[in-house]
Amino acid sequence: MISFPNNMVLEDGRVLMRPLELTDIGALLPYAINEPETWDYSIISPAGEAGMNTYIATAIEQRNKKIEYPFIVFDKAANVYAGSTRFYDIQLHNQSTQLGYTWYGKDFRRTGLNRHCKLLMLTYAFEAWGMERVEFRADARNEQSVNAMKDIGCTVEGILRSNAAIDSGGRRDSIVLSILKSEWFGGAKENLTKKIYP
Repeated sequence: MISFPNNMVLEDGRVLMRPLELTDIGALLPYAINEPETWDYSIISPAGEAGMNTYIATAIEQRNKKIEYPFIVFDKAANVYAGSTRFYDIQLHNQSTQLGYTWYGKDFRRTGLNRHCKLLMLTYAFEAWGMERVEFRADARNEQSVNAMKDIGCTVEGILRSNAAIDSGGRRDSIVLSILKSEWFGGAKENLTKKIYP
């Protein structure tokens, strides 16, 4: 029987991911103020000081309810906090979870940081936590995000049409992708690892 983790810290030579806390507002606020376009495709936007405060408080509340597990991401190469990501829609009885709410400051995109985070999270999900399925979703128009998910080994399952309102206004179609435990051990882990450590 798998259980909800108490203090999940994920780390390798490039990145440290630890539980998001209220005191992290200072580290993440510069992105909320200076890079609001980061969340153009997001259902929930932490842009602005009030937005980021609400975002962090809500994420921690969801962790306390044991349905999400948010992280703050520290880039060891740059020696600075780079963004946030999380497990959400955690269904222990179904041995499934979603991985998302991922964002990084613009200086950390396309640097390889995200691959390190995903390798750590997927390894934990399948090998320590015992999940059978990890799902990913994104705005179907967000080609950069969709390509990043395909790059780490996700399989496209389909499109949920007009399934969510976006914070900036309007609605979005969400693309659904996933990795199954059998796929993780059947080559997805090896392929992702080789992209990080060729």
